[in-house]
Amino acid sequence: MNAHLAAYATSGGEAFQFWVLGTVAVVGALCTVLMRKAMHSALCLAGTMIVLAVFYLANGAYFLGIVQIVVYTGAIMMLFLFIVMLVGVTAADSLKETIKGQRWWAAACGLGFGILLIGGIGQASLTEFNGLGAANGAYGGNVEGLAALIFTKYVFAFEITGALLITAAVGAMVLTHRERTERARTQRELSEQRVREGRHVPPLPAPGVYARHNAVDIPGLLPDGTPAELTVMQTLRRRGQVRDVSGEALADLKALEQRSEERLGRDRDDEEATR
Repeated sequence: MNAHLAAYATSGGEAFQFWVLGTVAVVGALCTVLMRKAMHSALCLAGTMIVLAVFYLANGAYFLGIVQIVVYTGAIMMLFLFIVMLVGVTAADSLKETIKGQRWWAAACGLGFGILLIGGIGQASLTEFNGLGAANGAYGGNVEGLAALIFTKYVFAFEITGALLITAAVGAMVLTHRERTERARTQRELSEQRVREGRHVPPLPAPGVYARHNAVDIPGLLPDGTPAELTVMQTLRRRGQVRDVSGEALADLKALEQRSEERLGRDRDDEEATR
């Protein structure tokens, strides 16, 4: 009887872990929605996913916890972060609704999801649960038991899900593929067109070279001191995140030239004195 009751009891360590990590997961989920920058939202979502993986591992779902970390957090979320960092997200998003009534539909879906969540939590708290100990022990472990269920009882659902995912991947490739209807131009033809149109023919200077700075948001300076806007990527220019430090850089260059002239003058005077 005591062993039966112990299966449904929660120790102090488990309760402490749940409340601490649960608070972190809820805060991360709220920050994912409320953060203004996509990078910060993605990082908060990654933290929430890691906390969920810890919950899975603590409850005996080892395979699901490892998949949560490796696949969702380690692969999908990191790929999303790399795409955001490389492509960039503009802050000038339009607030005009593209679909009429989408906010009301979103509010209704959120309310329905909240009711289902409250019902599920209430059902789990009022009824007894057996845990995963018996299920994991029946097949020799969590991974073995999950494999037995997938490839026996739920094999058709598993195969249909895999076929749907493959179909979605192939459909995305077909929709994004564009057939070339004209001959690809050679490098010589592209160069000739660039010359005829009066574009920038020589190689572009690297950002920050003449500005004495290696930041990508600082335009390089041309020999006459004017900033070269082409040295900064188009994404930063559209977002208005280009720092104009041409005056400061010119002042630094002028001070450096003056110090160099003074040092060269002193060296020349010392040479004449020694002679």
